[in-house]
Amino acid sequence: MDFRKQKLSITEAKEMDMVQYLSLLGHEPSKIRNNDYWYRSPLREENTASFKVNRKLNRWYDHGLGEGGNIIDFGIQYFDCSVGEFLKEMNGGFSFQEPSKSFPKRKNEPEHQLKILKDVALSSHALIRYLEQRKIPVEVATRYCREVYYELNAKNYYGIGFKNDSGGFEIRNPYFKASSSPKDITTVKNASDEVAVFEGFMDFLSFKSIRENEINNTSDFVILNSLSLFEKARPFLESHKSINLYLDNDAAGQKVAREALSNSKKYNDHSKLYQNHKDLNDWLVHIGKQQKKRLGNKL
Repeated sequence: MDFRKQKLSITEAKEMDMVQYLSLLGHEPSKIRNNDYWYRSPLREENTASFKVNRKLNRWYDHGLGEGGNIIDFGIQYFDCSVGEFLKEMNGGFSFQEPSKSFPKRKNEPEHQLKILKDVALSSHALIRYLEQRKIPVEVATRYCREVYYELNAKNYYGIGFKNDSGGFEIRNPYFKASSSPKDITTVKNASDEVAVFEGFMDFLSFKSIRENEINNTSDFVILNSLSLFEKARPFLESHKSINLYLDNDAAGQKVAREALSNSKKYNDHSKLYQNHKDLNDWLVHIGKQQKKRLGNKL
């Protein structure tokens, strides 16, 4: 199958709105003054916003770096890639742009119209950059994830794929969260009498990245891939002597944790370790790499 398509031209790429593009990447302005949008730089660590986009000119300037330019100049620095690679990432044979922005869901349309085309080793600059932003080392991600190419509504896309026990994939990229059929949990078995439970694979990867240097880290793991699959996972979970819950700090996650604790003394709720954050990955992103080793001992 030929996956190649006509590339977005340089002229077309330059016309893309920088403010909207930064928003898609997860960067929002700290302040707006007329046509000037100020950000904490996406290109480096900083506390005070010194990265400016003039929306009228559609140009950026990073005062800390003393550099600026158009969206292509930004993209090749942000993804650490060539102009050709950046154009391919934006709109090549496969796009990682959010399908829902191009294809609004129609009434009575089936929830899943996603078809996996192929999966390969992780290599995309954009996906690796996304993992770095989530504080997931690529060495950890490549042990458990694939680069998945899929079709949705007659368009081709790609993302980070995490396989479940039935052969389906959970798929993530900077703009899109989806799953392919069949939907199922993912188990990682190490013949342990202890098991750790996560709602999503980003939290599992966060746990593994924090404790990646521990030789004796041989717990079993269950990634639910959906909180609704908790009951399905219970027989496997409760075959262990100790069950450690790392569920999200939201109403749904905490409700399941409370019910589990009331059902069996085997369950242990570890969500207080990241109680001021949405989930384990959100906590990891905020504590930063400097504290990973010290805080890893608490998990």
